[in-house]
Amino acid sequence: SWSQVIRQTEVLGRVMRTHADDLNSGPLHRLATLIRDKQQVKKSYQSLHQQLESHNHKVTRSDLDKLKSTYRQLSRDANNTKEKYREALAKGREAERAHERYDKATTKLHNLHNQYVLAVCGARTQQDEHRRSAAPVLLDSLQRMQEDMTLALRSILEEYCEISSLLTEEIVKVHQEISAAVQQIDPLAEYQHFIDAYRSPETPEEVVEFDTSLLEETDNLPADILWNTLTADSLQAMLSSATEELTLTQQNLRTKEALADDLDSKIQTSQQNAERKSDCVLLLSQKLSLLELRHAVQSLRGSEARLSSQKALLDTKMAATSASPPPPPPLPALAYEDDARSVGSTDKTKEKGSRFDTLRHSLAGMIRSPKAMLGSSTSQFFDVIPTSERPLADQEWYHGAIPRTEAQELLRQQGDFLVRESHGKPGEYVLSVFSDEQRRHFIIQYADSQYRFEGTGFSTIPQLIEHHFSTKQVITKKSGVVLLNPVVKDKKWILNHEDVTLGELLGKGNFGEVFKGTLQRDKTPVAVKTCKEDLPPELKIRFLSEARILKQYDHPNIVKLIGVCTQRQPIYIVMELVPGGDFLSFLRKKKDELKTKQLLRFSVDAAAGMAYLESKNCIHRDLAARNCLVGDGSVLKISDFGMSRQEDDGVYSSSGLKQIPIKWTAPEALNYGRYSSESDVWSYGILLWETFSLGVCPYPGMTNQQAREQVEKGWHVLSVALMTCTK
Repeated sequence: SWSQVIRQTEVLGRVMRTHADDLNSGPLHRLATLIRDKQQVKKSYQSLHQQLESHNHKVTRSDLDKLKSTYRQLSRDANNTKEKYREALAKGREAERAHERYDKATTKLHNLHNQYVLAVCGARTQQDEHRRSAAPVLLDSLQRMQEDMTLALRSILEEYCEISSLLTEEIVKVHQEISAAVQQIDPLAEYQHFIDAYRSPETPEEVVEFDTSLLEETDNLPADILWNTLTADSLQAMLSSATEELTLTQQNLRTKEALADDLDSKIQTSQQNAERKSDCVLLLSQKLSLLELRHAVQSLRGSEARLSSQKALLDTKMAATSASPPPPPPLPALAYEDDARSVGSTDKTKEKGSRFDTLRHSLAGMIRSPKAMLGSSTSQFFDVIPTSERPLADQEWYHGAIPRTEAQELLRQQGDFLVRESHGKPGEYVLSVFSDEQRRHFIIQYADSQYRFEGTGFSTIPQLIEHHFSTKQVITKKSGVVLLNPVVKDKKWILNHEDVTLGELLGKGNFGEVFKGTLQRDKTPVAVKTCKEDLPPELKIRFLSEARILKQYDHPNIVKLIGVCTQRQPIYIVMELVPGGDFLSFLRKKKDELKTKQLLRFSVDAAAGMAYLESKNCIHRDLAARNCLVGDGSVLKISDFGMSRQEDDGVYSSSGLKQIPIKWTAPEALNYGRYSSESDVWSYGILLWETFSLGVCPYPGMTNQQAREQVEKGWHVLSVALMTCTK
């Protein structure tokens, strides 16, 4: 019997040890997980609520206050210039200059007026979305999250009761009481008392309205969109911008909705396949991710509604006024007739189709039609984060010395981030993040051999970024920015400086030197453009913009980009080596050998390349013989895209005349800064002059100013040439 007692005691000991192990690995472990998740839910809610309130305050208060302050200042400026215009008219002196100042001041006022109207419309929509959707959805999501956590706690306690029920009779009684108490837990009613005690009182929301006091000194401007000759172009630009931003927002919204639906489906499947009730605690982190995704969806829906209302306001105004030309702005009333000259304008119907295609086909008919070769390259980003032990240059979220503007274009969704080297201060690194619909830039501080933002320091930048990405710790307490999605660099175009060997110097340009080089991987000869390290940041941005544009193009008459080296200074742009050199030098050197048929082929090549650029909505702005290259087989290739711009509507507006090639630039670009494919056609005409004159400078014998004056009179380079021949 003693042996039986010992055996049963050993069995009992094994049973108790087994249950103790089960208790430790089961309910206690899950309880610790639940506590961590509950803390994370609180932190996430505080962050999301702060973002929501901050964005709502920015749209409905801060932005409007800034616009109103500027509005009052511009209103005073317009009134001052109006009075000076009246005085000038009365005195008969400098009336035209006074009128120009008045027009400029009025233009600024009217454009800001339109911005303010749109801002009020957007703020009203944002306020309604915040009150009716965003805030309630966030609170409902938090409530459901708390209910899920309460259900998880209940499941843990039920499992705890099941494991501990094989104890003494005294403990069994306690267990029964615990079990009864556990069964009384109702997740739906658990927080009802808390909600009743701390519910926010309902207060009437202040309605966002147009502040009519702004109109008291503005010649009775309407509280609506102003459409006149001063604002027509800017309104069209606003509509294009609103449409583009709305489309991007809708794309992001659909992506987030798909991610949320997919994650929700996975959670539902996991719940159905759970072996134990307490397994639901393992899904809480996924449910928190789902909550954050739904918050992002709701935020995007609010942005979509706001942008839609602003676009609808612009569409309504543009549709109502599309049948007639924009009226001039009202002028100050005068007591006598003004004998200033009147300016009339006529609308020209744009011809359909590409002017470059017409030129290309016309020239090609003289010899033969060239074959158009179109290509495209696509890239795909993968949201991954490499190990923090790899060097900074090997991190996929490190983009090297790319410009701030290019970094901002890569940041599109909440939490997107990348690290880059500062253009203004080489050797200094910057974290760029998209947060709360803003692109934020944080300088990575380096002191005492440690990298940090404001908290814990790390010995390397990858370790610092990995810490903030994995823990979701805010970058700074003031900003509240959290890293969510690393933006991976496009490896197709990224080269290391060690991948390229520099050879002989080919020439010097505005940004630096051009070398002949060799790619180490396959010994391919290339041309390497280098950027001077002491250039101002804006010129470095222009230098890299050429590579950014060429990434998108693949055509036999466009010089090909091979890659860029931005991991350190100096920056390299690596391009195909075109052995014939620039077209202008080629024409002058080979002028005794070139025949008309060959010159026609060059003209066709240029037209084919420019037609391709027009199909991509690219405006070259600097087409000239000096910016074309002659390749193998005497194929002409267009190069030098430093001044190029890519615009959705095919129109680019610029201010200032710095570094503009006067003799190659169209009149509307010189006078109004308006560039388009039509202005490139003008430059193409000058290129034809250079081609068939075998490299003679256009408008020979004239300065830039003289050539411009002749163009203003209706002359062009051909008429000047004919006149010279006659003399």
